[in-house]
Formats: sequence, structure tokens, C-alpha cells
Amino acid sequence: MATATKKPADQAELFSASTAKEIQVILWKAADKLRGSIDAAQYKEFVLGLIFLKYVSDAFDERRNELAKELAEDGISEDRLDDFLEDRDEYTGAHVFWVPETARWSWIAANAKSQGVGKLLDEAMDAVMRENASLTGVLPKIFNRDNVDQKRLAELVDLISDARFGGSEDKPAQDVLGEVYEYFLGNFARAEGKRGGEFYTPRSVVQLIVEILEPYQGRVYDPACGSGGMFVQASKFIEAHRGRGHKADIAVYGQELNERTWRLAKMNLAIHGIDGNLAPRWGDAFAEDKHPDLKADFVMANPPFNIKDWARDEGDPRWKFGVPPRNNANYAWLQHMVSKLGERGTAGIVLANGSMSSQSNGEGDIRQAMVEADLVACMVALPSQLFRTTQIPACLWFLAKDKSPQGARRLADRRGETLFIDARGMGEMADRTERVLTEADLAKIAGAYHAWRGTASAREEGLTYADKPGFCFSADLETVREHGYVLTPGRYVGAAEAEEEDAEAVAERIATLTEELYGLFEQSAELEKTVREQLEGIG
Repeated sequence: MATATKKPADQAELFSASTAKEIQVILWKAADKLRGSIDAAQYKEFVLGLIFLKYVSDAFDERRNELAKELAEDGISEDRLDDFLEDRDEYTGAHVFWVPETARWSWIAANAKSQGVGKLLDEAMDAVMRENASLTGVLPKIFNRDNVDQKRLAELVDLISDARFGGSEDKPAQDVLGEVYEYFLGNFARAEGKRGGEFYTPRSVVQLIVEILEPYQGRVYDPACGSGGMFVQASKFIEAHRGRGHKADIAVYGQELNERTWRLAKMNLAIHGIDGNLAPRWGDAFAEDKHPDLKADFVMANPPFNIKDWARDEGDPRWKFGVPPRNNANYAWLQHMVSKLGERGTAGIVLANGSMSSQSNGEGDIRQAMVEADLVACMVALPSQLFRTTQIPACLWFLAKDKSPQGARRLADRRGETLFIDARGMGEMADRTERVLTEADLAKIAGAYHAWRGTASAREEGLTYADKPGFCFSADLETVREHGYVLTPGRYVGAAEAEEEDAEAVAERIATLTEELYGLFEQSAELEKTVREQLEGIG
């Protein structure tokens, strides 16, 4: 009697998975098995490269099936069908990457055991880059190496092959693959700790910036774009509010200093169907601006905090409000982004809290000059623990070149005013160490800004602005002067009105504080372990 072949545990799990989230978790567990056999610095590229190859192959197959159906309806005979199905223009014209036969996932899965999975994957990456100029130098060719466990690699390829990316949620395969890519990016950032902040901004922070700026159309720029999360979220915002067909209403421009991160960003944009200009190569925005003539409608960025070693040129024309100090680039980033704004451009920038109040090395003078130029539209103090990759408290700067009503847009006249929002008490703990802003938090913060600015979305929702003690306050220029141009929201919003807390609310607060305490203990244990390992290495 024949015995049924037993499937590996991961594969059996995958077949029982019914949601995209379950698929993500299973694939992460399977991919994590390869970690020990791959250089840690290349691990992200390795796994995300596989997901990207599956994406371009799935998109190609989807277009091929559509084309076959169209041709059949047109009465094309079967003997001529293959010629039409292999017409490159039918794919590139539909914004689908051309995938040569030996790079298609079905070919790789069918031939992996006989020809060697690592060899086939390297050849596939090379073939896709060779046939698509925009991917030149982007995809990893690191699979056919002695230090890669080929057996586990083959198992991972099988799993990705078997994943039901369409799923029961009735989502297109590309959407689910995009979600898998984002999930993996987030997990890599958490696993890498502080270094993860170089390529990943927490999703709720990106959402908040996008919800406030509302980048419906125009040029969007990020000079420290990491893995491209700002662009992806902007595209999702447009899709959610105006439909998938309007994603092309924004033109994306970005730059990234780190070569590997630049590659991740190029793949991330491609997998989400975003045609972005991230320059032909990576580069430093201070030393080598890749988009020197760009004037953007929206700037969104999370540049590295407080960097000391940066390409400082005292004669740079970007330093319109003062030369930034040599030991801190925060005000270099701010002024670089101001230089990129068009006549009515707006910007949302994540920076360390110190940027709101620092007086050292001329930073206070630069901030004063920016306030007097009426560039600062809104300051948001963020809650702690949003960034797993750093313990430095952070804030959001929102800049605007024009706070006037702007004619047909019928905005509120906010010239000479700045909105301060204190969101430090918001968010909920996703686990013991990481906080996230909830949908209600995002709506409250963004709603306050739009009500203050009088945007169309505020009018549609019937929102009107009013100062709220402990949360928001609209300060005129004279008030900011009285505070010495310090932009910390807590100085302006005052204390919240007293509210009686019932026993349930108190219990919830105690539980939250307990979770935070556990998180601190956990971080302390991790730090102690790291120090011990380093000392053992020295010994």
C-alpha cells in the first residue's frame, strides 16, 4: 500500500493558512531558518529578493493569462498564440516587467532539484535585470554560494510557490505580496535594533505624516528614503481616497545613502507598482544632491537623528537661515527640505525632540529665522516607544511655504500662526517594547490639523478648530517669540482639563504602565547580554 508523502511542518501549516497575516508569519518562520547560514548584512536582500522575484513572475503570469483570454476572444489560432504571448511590448506597455522564461517562478520551481536552486535563482535575477533597465544593479545574486544552505533554500522556494497569495480575502496576488514585503521589512527592522532605523520608519508614524499632508497629486520627495515606506503609504492614501487608478497622480523622487537600502527601496516601489525616480545610484543628499532642480509639492522624511559626521559645506546656498553646526545635521535636513519645496509646498519631517529647543551652535538662531519666515505650520510631540530602533524621543515638524487661504482652495488664513499638538499620551502598546498610534489617534491628530488649516476634508467632515487644553493650541508669532522660539508643544497646550477617572480607566492605566515596565526590564536584559558577549569577545 502506497504511503502518502509527509509534507514539512511549514508546508502543512501553509496549506491550512487562510489569511494574508497567517501566510506572512509562516513564511517569516521558514525564512528565519536560513539566518545562520547567510551573512547578516545580506539576509534582508536575500529573502526580500526572493519575494520580489515571485512578485514580478506572478505579475507577468497574470498579464499573460489576460492576454491569452483577449487573443482567444479575437479568434487567434493556437499555432500563432505563443508568438503573441511572447511579445515583450504587450507586457511593458501594461507596466509589467518582462520576465524571460528561465526567470519565471514556475520554471525555477520545476527545475530546482535537477539543476540546483541557488544557481537557477542567481541566473534568474541576472536575467530580469538584463531585460529591465530600471532594475539594473538592484537584485541580489547571492544564492549560489557555499555558505547558503541549499536544502533550506529549496524548502523556502517550495513554500513561496505554494502560498495562496490570492487567498480567501479576495485580494490580488500583488497586493498580498506587497503586504508580505512590508511585514518582512518591519521584522528585519525589529531584529536589527538600532540599525533597523536606517531603512524603516514605523508604519503609524508614516501614516500620520501622510494623513496630515494629504498628497493627492504632485511631486513627492524624500531625501533619506530608506526602503521607500513614505512613498508606499502615499500611494495607499491616494488609492484609499480616490481609487487605484489615481496612483499615478503623484510623481515620486527619492535618494538614499546606503547602497543595500537603496536596492530594497527600488524593489519596494516596484512591488507596489510605483514608478519612482530614486536616481541611478545611491548617494548622500548633502554631498551629492541627486535631484538638484526639483521643487516638490510634498516632502516626507525620517532622516537619521543627530548625525555628527556629515558633508558640511559652509558656503552651501541651502543654508538660507544659518549654517548648521558641524556636530549635528538636524537643521541641515530641515533647510535642505525647505530648499526643495515649491511655492505652495508642504513638508512632514521626523526629528529628535532636541531639534525643537536646542540653542547650541547656532541652532536656536536658525529656528528663530525659520519661524520668522513663517515656515513652521505645525509641531507634533510624539509618544515614547514608537521607534523600536531608538530610545531618542521624537517629534514631527510640518512646514508650509504658504499659509494663506490660497484662493480657490478656501483654506483658513494661518499666516503668522503655528499649531502645536501634544500627542505624548497617545498610542497603545503593540507588545512590551513597541507602541503604535491607533486609527483613532491618527484621526484625532490629523483632524485637529485639518480643522485648523480649514482643508476640504475638514469641511466635508464638518470639523471646526478650537484650542483644547493638554492637546492642541494655535499660537501667533508673538506668543512663540515670548517662548524664545522654543517649539515644544507642551509649552503651549497647557495642562489637560481635569477629568474623573473611573476604576476601569485606572486599572487600564496600571496595566499599561506594567507592560511598559516589563518592556524596560526586557531591554535591560538584552543590553546586559550584548555587553557580556562583547566583553567575552574582547577576552
